[in-house]
Amino acid sequence: MTTTGIGAGAAGAALYSPGSTGRLRVALVDQDPGFSQVLSKRLQAHGWELRPLSTAVTVEALITMRLSALVLDIGVLGPGGWEYLERVCARLPSLAVVICTGPSSVAQRVRGLRLGADAWITKPCHPEEVIAVLQAATRRHRRAELPALDGPTVVGEVTIRPDLHQAYVGERSVELTSREFEILQLLAHSDRVLRREEIYERVWGYAMAHGDRSVDVFIRKLRQKLRTASPTWSYIHTHFGVGYRFAPERDQGPPPLADAGAARAPSDAQSAESRLEPERGREAALTR
Repeated sequence: MTTTGIGAGAAGAALYSPGSTGRLRVALVDQDPGFSQVLSKRLQAHGWELRPLSTAVTVEALITMRLSALVLDIGVLGPGGWEYLERVCARLPSLAVVICTGPSSVAQRVRGLRLGADAWITKPCHPEEVIAVLQAATRRHRRAELPALDGPTVVGEVTIRPDLHQAYVGERSVELTSREFEILQLLAHSDRVLRREEIYERVWGYAMAHGDRSVDVFIRKLRQKLRTASPTWSYIHTHFGVGYRFAPERDQGPPPLADAGAARAPSDAQSAESRLEPERGREAALTR
């Protein structure tokens, strides 16, 4: 499957206006111009904004659009559609995703819902049905009001981009999952050691079960990705029995070699001088 990117500036300008905080923003991936046109008119009547797309775009482009919902005809994506759906749902857990496609099997619908889609609608369908499903899904995600996003944060060689839900070293993405990014952002904005239980409660949203090692597993993966992207820096430090602390530190290189000249025995001239001292003492005694 081929995905096409949308420039961050163009996408943001097209779909996000700071003055329209109550309006929902919907992207539609569909190749049926008739359906797109009718749905667009109905959404506009409800005061919503629609971005029609003829093919899938990158997850980063979807993030930049500040969307409330995505309506997806998974049939237009070909064999890579399932992978794309899984990636979108994993990276954007707050995005309402509604699949609206042609006739399908029970197995396909179950698979789509298990990958993270909020609903599955079979075409032909009425636009008002799609709108009602979108309203229900967005209410569940509490996305009627889009929160303001923090600006980029630079730590060591890493730039944390909440607007893209990703971290970068230079122009290269660290390729963090949604959960890894949330942990990184939490740690980076804390000036103390965070207990494992606290990390779990603030990222997962509920209390950590006794013996659960999820935090340690995700921290290990996060460290590996940061080390690969920024090999000369250490970012996350373990406090055994407590938790983790974020403090970017440049790794120390190998210790400098000792100066061989400084550690050598006295020079030949110094040795000779020391040997002459007793002789000078005897000569002084004879002349007195």
